[in-house]
Amino acid sequence: MLVLARKLDESIVIGDNIIVKVISVDKGIVKLGIDAPKDVSIVRSELLEDVKDLNIAASKEVGLESLSLLSKILKK
Repeated sequence: MLVLARKLDESIVIGDNIIVKVISVDKGIVKLGIDAPKDVSIVRSELLEDVKDLNIAASKEVGLESLSLLSKILKK
């Protein structure tokens, strides 16, 4: 992991076309602005963890009866 120190209004450049700028720092909270092409997905890591956890929980809720019914439907 690369660790960089940046002050207010300073930026870093990732690749050729992604810019991350420090917008504000207040009471231990840092606000970042990210300028990236529309095809670059930017997602907060805690949201990815939530989705992963929900998917795992949902996969455990499927009973044998539901799987049998799905199997019959797919065979048609």
